[in-house]
Amino acid sequence: MRKTFQLKATASLVIALLFSAMAWAQKPIASPRDSVSGVVAGSQITINYGSPSVKGRQVFGGLEKYGNVWRTGANKATVFTTSKDIMVEGKKLPAGTYGFFAIPTETTWTIIFNNVADQWGAFKYDESKDQLRVTVTPVKSAMNERLVYKINKKGFSLNWDKLSVPVKISK
Repeated sequence: MRKTFQLKATASLVIALLFSAMAWAQKPIASPRDSVSGVVAGSQITINYGSPSVKGRQVFGGLEKYGNVWRTGANKATVFTTSKDIMVEGKKLPAGTYGFFAIPTETTWTIIFNNVADQWGAFKYDESKDQLRVTVTPVKSAMNERLVYKINKKGFSLNWDKLSVPVKISK
């Protein structure tokens, strides 16, 4: 009877270890969430986003079609938070948390701060909920395999593939 108990206990332990190993061996997330924070124009700025990879694809004008609203990241919509009122490209954005979207074209981008911060992608994006829209000009940059946002003293930039999209912030 004691041998039977020991065999059952050993078998249970082996099964538990196998299930634990399988849980740890899951594939990494294709577009992991990331965030960046910093102080710009006296306001704490935070951008939370899904960070997709290029993976050899044509991103702008291909994967992300020109003229369409884009969630500026992957999966859940990108979220932009400012702790104080700021000026974005010379236009006032009140303190708050926003869904962050863009409409890319080959020459200019429309940057959108939408009052609905918690949404999946841009599938239920509603233009009537926009708090602010501004137009910016993208610039060519070094290759960024993963989408990344950078905050600097003049504002922030969205950087992906061979493009950087700078957005100016002031008081």
